[in-house]
Amino acid sequence: MKQKIVVVDYGMGNLRSVSKALEASGARVIISDRPSEILKADKLVFPGVGAFKDAVSELRSRRIAGPIREFIDGGKPFLGLCLGLQLLLDKSEEAGSCKGLGIIEGKVLKFRSRKLKIPHMGWNQLSGIRGGCPLFKGVPEGSYVYFVHSYYALPEDKRTISAYTDYGVKFASAIWSENVYATQFHPEKSQALGLKIMRNFVKI
Repeated sequence: MKQKIVVVDYGMGNLRSVSKALEASGARVIISDRPSEILKADKLVFPGVGAFKDAVSELRSRRIAGPIREFIDGGKPFLGLCLGLQLLLDKSEEAGSCKGLGIIEGKVLKFRSRKLKIPHMGWNQLSGIRGGCPLFKGVPEGSYVYFVHSYYALPEDKRTISAYTDYGVKFASAIWSENVYATQFHPEKSQALGLKIMRNFVKI
């Protein structure tokens, strides 16, 4: 039987495109906000598009922040996408230092470049890809992926960073800490390379 991957529905993600990318990679996908489904999943995908504070409010109102932490503590593979990466950190500058899930120590900062357009939107390169990261198996240095964001993660422990991207500042475009994987870019919008990254996650 195919493994069951639950895509967390908290009203903030492009759920169908994420689900379709996972299904194309060989997974059986369920979209759910039910704590019981989250905890029973073989793998969990935590997408997100929108405002940090709104997302935190949705997680609280649906009572799924605790089950997400419990799932991660159980050691099963977890993938955060875009806002789903940022929410893993302790807090964000967005909406007055709003608190996140606190899975990864660090904070989320706003881009402050006067020369570059904000949000950072479109194709950009991965650099400093961390050797041995299962998510990036077969992904070459300098690969282009698709971004849409105005804020970026700054983890305290730089050893959790599995790839960087430069946009006026060198920022963490991917994170890897034990069973937790996360990307600031959108694999589901990154064409063939994004599908490869999704397949890598399905195979973990």
